[in-house]
Amino acid sequence: MLRAQLPGPPRGDVVVIGLARGGVPVAAEVARALSAPLDVCVVRKLGAPSQPEFAFGAIAEDVDGIVEHIDVETVRGLGLHASDVEKVRRAAAAELATRAQRYRGDRPFLDVQGKHVVLVDDGLATGATMRAAIRSTRRRGAATVTVAVPVGAPDTVAELRADVDVVCAITPAEFFAVGYHYDDFSPPTDDEVRALLS
Repeated sequence: MLRAQLPGPPRGDVVVIGLARGGVPVAAEVARALSAPLDVCVVRKLGAPSQPEFAFGAIAEDVDGIVEHIDVETVRGLGLHASDVEKVRRAAAAELATRAQRYRGDRPFLDVQGKHVVLVDDGLATGATMRAAIRSTRRRGAATVTVAVPVGAPDTVAELRADVDVVCAITPAEFFAVGYHYDDFSPPTDDEVRALLS
């Protein structure tokens, strides 16, 4: 199904990128099915200070630093000041750098210039981390970006489809959370992520 939705016939110019951590095991299967190289994009959610699981944005690694996606309306609705946002951003950036070193080490980013990139995660809730990953991928010169996930919140999938191609197996009306739709939603270990990427 995914191969059929990529622009044109397969020409060896497809790169699959998994969002770390949970997206990497799913991306590994997609890369295998498409006979495409696999890379990782380390992302971090920017959570509200009083509700860390509630994202007002996200950051993603990039070849020359970090890119971000900030939902301005959510920031305003939470009553956050610029200093609040910056404090969360600094903490997330430090954690992102640690994880990027852990997963990527000295291995360079795969070249996506002019390639068809498939961004894969284990699911879409708010879509904040995926939006940051899309921004990073486009900055690196991808010809097209396709988002591929097993499950997603219907509103989030619809919003993303206004910007990129989205392949989503199920969009349950009663979404609740990504993990609700898995039998086992245990996060992969760092060793498992590294093994898949190698």
